[in-house]
Amino acid sequence: MEKEKCRQEICESGLHEECGVFGIYDFDGGNVASSIYYGLFALQHRGQESCGIAVSETNGPKGKVSAYKGMGLVNEVFTQENLERLNGDIGVGHVRYSTAGASTRENAQPLVLNYVKGTLALAHNGNLINAKELREDLEYTGAIFQTTIDSEVIAYHIARERLNSKTVEEAVLRACRKIKGAYSLVIMSPRKLIGARDPYGFRPLCIGRRDNAYIIASETCALDTIGAEYVRDVLPGEVVTITPERGVISDLSNALPKEREARCVFEYIYFARPDSHIDGVSVYHSRIQAGRFLAMDSPVEADLVVGVPESGNAAALGYSLQSGIPYGTAFVKNGYVGRTFIKPKQSSRESSVRIKLNVLREAVDQKRVIMIDDSIVRGTTSDRIVKMLRDAGASEVHVRIASPPFLWPCYFGTDIPERKQLIAYNRSLEDIRKTIGADTLAYLDESRMSEMAQGLPICKGCFTGTYPMEPPKEDIRGNYEK
Repeated sequence: MEKEKCRQEICESGLHEECGVFGIYDFDGGNVASSIYYGLFALQHRGQESCGIAVSETNGPKGKVSAYKGMGLVNEVFTQENLERLNGDIGVGHVRYSTAGASTRENAQPLVLNYVKGTLALAHNGNLINAKELREDLEYTGAIFQTTIDSEVIAYHIARERLNSKTVEEAVLRACRKIKGAYSLVIMSPRKLIGARDPYGFRPLCIGRRDNAYIIASETCALDTIGAEYVRDVLPGEVVTITPERGVISDLSNALPKEREARCVFEYIYFARPDSHIDGVSVYHSRIQAGRFLAMDSPVEADLVVGVPESGNAAALGYSLQSGIPYGTAFVKNGYVGRTFIKPKQSSRESSVRIKLNVLREAVDQKRVIMIDDSIVRGTTSDRIVKMLRDAGASEVHVRIASPPFLWPCYFGTDIPERKQLIAYNRSLEDIRKTIGADTLAYLDESRMSEMAQGLPICKGCFTGTYPMEPPKEDIRGNYEK
């Protein structure tokens, strides 16, 4: 019960994405642990529950993997001492926020698998919709699971396929043909680094290079952090293999079959860092565009446009640029509030929102304010922020949301709760406006989203209920314990 209450409190602070992955292979034999550490630091926004690093020496004992993982932020889990113990020229790292499987150390990644053909270390971003059936099939053939996450199901299938495959990348390709849903994978074998992206391209994955080292990461911002240059994105349905002999290998003739591509539009709205590019599209530019569209479609007279930090800021600037209304800063964010801060009791006067955000009274006093946020999930945070602006003297508060209303859950790695918990479910726009206490309220029009992603095929299932693949008949999110 406490665990579920904790999950609800986390969800109230906004949406969460499942994970970030990072892999590197230094062909010159340099130690990669510190590069993985800094890469994960850059991807911390993608998951704050747990993190881990696994490395291996390609010229050392075959199959020997050094790994360390734990609960908490990257700088909480890793110290100089435990990083120095991770020696290897190839490695993978992971940051996690759970949408499926309990939040425990056992479920932290990367997963390290020892099997008859050697070792694998796997980091997974996404969510499978057929994990439950695949898991049960494996259990009935004798498999013993150590975690409750769908990533272990992927690892088991790769290990099984490897028994009848000439190469590990062939085994990865065969395993990927069995799994359904969202997955971006980084896999370390004793002599290869492999990346795989599902045929829909739900989650991002890119390739970078620094001198004689290659990197596979969730976002380009991780490449920038370690001084690597962007090479290209891993294509939806593609499996790439990195080796010193041949560099980046990809056989697109064996690409995973697909009906359509469907990138998660929330990567552009909220999940990704604004300094990242996903499939050639600037996340920052997408958010500026969202704000411009809101100003075009839902104008209102006001004195100031402000964003709810951090993801609302770029959209607020876009609204300002389009409307001519001055852009300003209304909120000061406490940058030292991590995932582990002690939340106040309900009886306490302290608000968890006020601990994270405070309003600059001088900026909003006696002003008509347009407040831009990336989304409204339950609405419990939005009403508090609107009230904070009014308490600071704002004469009017007009709320604009840089996404359409959430009406459906997501099964592909986004922590959107069941329908009855969504504020937009069975409520009119006017009902929502009254609930959050705004003078006016408008959402981004659903038709604008493709323009925002510059025409890339996107998934809009959480807004429309039309998913790119048949959703599961039961809600598969949560623990897999029986």
